[in-house]
Amino acid sequence: MKAVTIRGVEEEVADKLKLTAAKQRKSINQLVLEMVKEGLGLKKEKKFSREYDDLDHLFGRWSDNEFKEIDTKINEERHVDEELWR
Repeated sequence: MKAVTIRGVEEEVADKLKLTAAKQRKSINQLVLEMVKEGLGLKKEKKFSREYDDLDHLFGRWSDNEFKEIDTKINEERHVDEELWR
């Protein structure tokens, strides 16, 4: 890949790039590359980005109490008994 240097970036533009990159948790380089690709019409669309919800009725959900009970039991199992490892 080639490196390209952009000169003459105004301070306001640089600050906005830094802020936007930080908000999106990206590097400035990554953000600028994405913007250039999009501007040139080279951005690839995800083929399978649709979310489906037609099977949601098959899945349940734990209540807060059920979750706390299960989480407590899991955490108890994570405890290492030092006596067994001597």
